Amino acid sequence: MDNAVVPSSMQPANAFARLSPRGRALLALGAAALAAIVAAAWLWSANPTYRVLFTNLSDRDGGAIVAQLAQMNVPYRTADGGTILVPESRVHEARLKLASQGLPKGSVVGFEIMETQKFGVTQFQEQVNYQRALEGELARSVQSLAPVANARVHLALPKQSGFLRDKQPPTASVLVQLHPGRALDRAQVAGIVHLVSSSVPELSPKNVSVIDQHGNLLAAERANAAGLDAAQLDYVARIEADTIKRIEDILEPIVGRDNVRAQVTADVDFSQVENVAETYGPNQSAERAAIRSQSTNESSTPGPGVPQGVPGALSNQPPVPPTAPINGSATPLNANQPAAAAGNSTRREAVTNFEVDKTVRHVRQASGQIRRLTAAVVVNHRMAPAAGAAKAAATPLSKEELDSITALVREAMGFNAQRGDSLNVVNAQFNTPDLAPAEPLPLWKQPDAIALAKEAGKAVLFLLLALIVVFGVVRPALRHLTARAPAPAAAPEGQPAPALPAPGGEAAPAQATSPLEEVRQLAKNDPAAVANVVKAWVGADAKSS
Repeated sequence: MDNAVVPSSMQPANAFARLSPRGRALLALGAAALAAIVAAAWLWSANPTYRVLFTNLSDRDGGAIVAQLAQMNVPYRTADGGTILVPESRVHEARLKLASQGLPKGSVVGFEIMETQKFGVTQFQEQVNYQRALEGELARSVQSLAPVANARVHLALPKQSGFLRDKQPPTASVLVQLHPGRALDRAQVAGIVHLVSSSVPELSPKNVSVIDQHGNLLAAERANAAGLDAAQLDYVARIEADTIKRIEDILEPIVGRDNVRAQVTADVDFSQVENVAETYGPNQSAERAAIRSQSTNESSTPGPGVPQGVPGALSNQPPVPPTAPINGSATPLNANQPAAAAGNSTRREAVTNFEVDKTVRHVRQASGQIRRLTAAVVVNHRMAPAAGAAKAAATPLSKEELDSITALVREAMGFNAQRGDSLNVVNAQFNTPDLAPAEPLPLWKQPDAIALAKEAGKAVLFLLLALIVVFGVVRPALRHLTARAPAPAAAPEGQPAPALPAPGGEAAPAQATSPLEEVRQLAKNDPAAVANVVKAWVGADAKSS
């Protein structure tokens, strides 16, 4: 079998030259579009997700951080509000490296200001620097709380005076800027107040005020005699909520869940009262009474002189000193005189002091006592299925059942008639509209499915564009490039087949022609070759005959 001769126009070196200018441009455009699609797909898949590194940075800290990230070869982006973003995989690494270098420093100056103290600073400047350092350190401590984004502390430190009369206490004000959607509870506000008051000498917690970025007063000294402060209101609300929960917990097992509603109002006395009482009881009997002191006074006045006794020396002696004992009878003034001399007057006084039955009571009433409780309870009708009805019918409770529920509520709330408590239990049908059951969210509306569809859509879009370029541009150009030239006429045995050169040495036309038209074109362009072919055919026929 003869080997086929490949025409020169089919060689790869001359394949691109055989294309028309339009075909060349189309092939180049398709190749460029395909390369662009591949590059875009690679960049899209290799593009990292950026996350926030720091936010609310000052210009000074932002410039220092950007310079350090450039040295660390970490790509970054900047956004409004002093925000710097880095790739998600390098967020923690960048934060640790920047923290080791003391970044961000922040605009708050602490006690490091004392390290650059210059020689010859006046006492006033030293006091100002100390106050700035103390305010900065307190602000940093407040900023360490999770809800606080930024904080500023202002201290009013009066000048020390040697006179107690002119001494003024220091005061402080704290401005906190909270993160969006965050808030400080009462415990955190109290912690800030005590933190600041404990850091400044002689600063009372009552002299510390805390406000947020919206100007809401969070803590301050309150001298409100008419209303209640936040702690007292919270205490009242807790009493009411606990009472409502006790009522609902005891009734729900009986009437069913969501079939009871209760509201409680508590009247709480927050006044502080101190009572001091001193009472004296009646004296007891003399036998049981305790004697505090007892005294007896006895005196005697002598009458006119009357000769008495035996004349002689004994009657002329002076009398002995008198004695007056406290208890008991008095002894005679003179042993030589008789017990009762004629004409003498005697006076005796006895005083006895008993202990007094005295009672002192000092009573201080506790603050926050309940003066009165008022409760209102509504119980739903009983839902019982009716015969032959598709929907359950509501039937009211009987009087016995309502009385039992009332008794249970009284015990649950701690009803006290002496303090004026009030309770009202009503049985009524709840107005509950028939709501259709919530349908589950379709798969095509779920956020996860939407995000997955977006990612898959991007990949399908790139693939579709690539297929359009390949099958719409590149493939037709390659097919036109590899189109075969017309087959030459059969050559006689022993002679090579004649080549079919293109006219004028140019490339053959790209469009396909019929065999008859090709033969005509060949006879017109090269008559000698056609004549040789005809002679060969005639010679072959003569030999065969």
